[in-house]
Amino acid sequence: MYSTPFSPAEARSARERVGLTTAQVAQSMAACGTPVHPELVAAWELGSYAPTDQQLFALANALWCDTTTLMGVAPRTLAEFRLARQLTVERLAYRIGMDPEEYRAAEAGRQWHGDTWQTRALVEALGLSLRALTGIMGRVDELAGLLRTAIEGRWKAYVGPVAEIVVVDVTSVGDALRTMHAEFSDFAERYMGHLVARNDDARLKEIAAERSAYLRRLVDHFWELIGEAGEASPLTLDR
Repeated sequence: MYSTPFSPAEARSARERVGLTTAQVAQSMAACGTPVHPELVAAWELGSYAPTDQQLFALANALWCDTTTLMGVAPRTLAEFRLARQLTVERLAYRIGMDPEEYRAAEAGRQWHGDTWQTRALVEALGLSLRALTGIMGRVDELAGLLRTAIEGRWKAYVGPVAEIVVVDVTSVGDALRTMHAEFSDFAERYMGHLVARNDDARLKEIAAERSAYLRRLVDHFWELIGEAGEASPLTLDR
């Protein structure tokens, strides 16, 4: 079951920094539209209970700190990035044009199946990049597998599947795959050239090492070729 990430120690430290009592914190939260009992604030600091999403947002406002401070972790999941932006599921779902329950299921299952517009709206709302979203959703290994198959064979057949994962336009993906296919083919040509010429084993080992290093960086190199489209959060969205 989902529970809001929360650090009792960070909450207590934040309250002490601003010099408020638990009663004063409760009063401030009530002024923000989220009334709670002072004993509940104390229970949060003891770790007996965790605040709801809305309570977390109000507590952060009352303590003059950001939400991630109270979470006690750097955001790693869709839910945590949403909380860092002080967005409820309902509010974020509205912004990206998705049913709240569908979005809630995406967070719980860590599987994103939104369309292109929804995906771009999501990364803009959460301050992410398309590259970061690929990692958050756990699709890096899948992407790496597709990239390797593409550069070792008929890369054109993988433009669509790769574009579906990274949500980058097919022209940019195609350009990147074509470049990577040519680069990888060069390793094979150089290796076979040295092998036929009976060159020393040291040079063959060097080329093999270069090839291995290239394969290890497939995903990073792909995003380098994609450039700004993968790194920047979209500023304009085409419906």
